[in-house]
Amino acid sequence: MMHQKSRNTILVAAVAGIAILAVLYGIMRSHVHAGPPASLAPFALASPAKAVPLVAFEDTSGKHHTLAEFHGRYVLLNLWAVWCAPCVKELPALARLGQAVPPGQLAVIAVDVGREGASDAAGFLKAHGAVSLKPYVDGDLALMRAFEAEGLPLTVLIDPNGREIGRAEGGAAWDTPEAIAYFKSLQP
Repeated sequence: MMHQKSRNTILVAAVAGIAILAVLYGIMRSHVHAGPPASLAPFALASPAKAVPLVAFEDTSGKHHTLAEFHGRYVLLNLWAVWCAPCVKELPALARLGQAVPPGQLAVIAVDVGREGASDAAGFLKAHGAVSLKPYVDGDLALMRAFEAEGLPLTVLIDPNGREIGRAEGGAAWDTPEAIAYFKSLQP
């Protein structure tokens, strides 16, 4: 009789333990960062994260910049060109995303990889509803080579430690409410 009571006690303790673990798992899981929303397709997280190349690009004054300047916050690096229809379509959405997420949390860096020049890139962004994006250029295509871009647009998410953690090869809807919420949820 005592043996049956011991087994029942062990069984009750095991069931209670499993229930407690299930509750704790649910609580912990709700605090874990969720993946990107489906509306951001073709954006996908990278596994494993990898260090980004230290390649220079220029602003409208000809000053050289690297991605290391943005260390400590997330960077959404977008490579585009004026002749790329999907690029032109998504530039305003990237501008709206950049305005919706605090700049200390996310920097949206749009780099024209065409050969038009910095002043042309600035005018193009203004004419296409993306004036809030600071114009950068890479006329040597160094970023395209460094990130092994197979086409445009290419958008790379870089974490605050300078590692690529996601990318989209092709246009995405960067300014949907779900996308904005996703990028706001990223904590440096």
